[in-house]
Amino acid sequence: MKRFFLLALTLGIATAGMAQSGQGTFARKVRLGFKLDPMISILKPQESGVSRNSSKGGLSFGLMADFNLNEAGNYALASGFNVVLGGSKLKYDAGKGLGDFKANPAEYNMKLTYIEIPLALKLKTTSPNDLNFWGQFGTYFAFPVSGRADVISLNQTHDRVNILPEMNRINIGMLIGAGVEYPLGETLTGIIGLTYQNGFVDVTRNAKWDDGKVNMNSFALRLGVYF
Repeated sequence: MKRFFLLALTLGIATAGMAQSGQGTFARKVRLGFKLDPMISILKPQESGVSRNSSKGGLSFGLMADFNLNEAGNYALASGFNVVLGGSKLKYDAGKGLGDFKANPAEYNMKLTYIEIPLALKLKTTSPNDLNFWGQFGTYFAFPVSGRADVISLNQTHDRVNILPEMNRINIGMLIGAGVEYPLGETLTGIIGLTYQNGFVDVTRNAKWDDGKVNMNSFALRLGVYF
């Protein structure tokens, strides 16, 4: 995890440097910022024999990049680079789950880390020196870089089982969000909002888990700043 925090910090410093340099054309067409989103992560099974025991508190952090599509800046293509820490607790009946634990019912406390690239159409009001509202709709592409599970089976706990090889290598889904922006100074703009993401892809490889489709959804509080 340390390398992800270091990467995000490095990119954040570079972003601030580019923004502060105030290159006219770039500044008008691209807005760069940093965000930190506390979230609730939910793994949602679609097949009997697997049930969600609880959701999990998580975190998403990284860079925001808005590419303005008009001079006024009220239409933009919103993207970025995020690290997402999520997961959930799932209960598996006997005969389902990973091979080492399939013989008996088991509970999996999954802790998943993704690198995510969002891509959305963003609409916002553009009143100067005033509160502005924004909304966005689009998709995202997420790639797992870490997957661990604490497995409880027959009252025995198996800590930090590596499940990354048994996860699908990409997750794609829908994202929607809305919120407000407010000026913090001459060059800084604060942002707050709510976002929802609905994964379309099975998180766990069905051939390995025999668990049908398990998608990953999340609700997040968007907290960020544009430079």
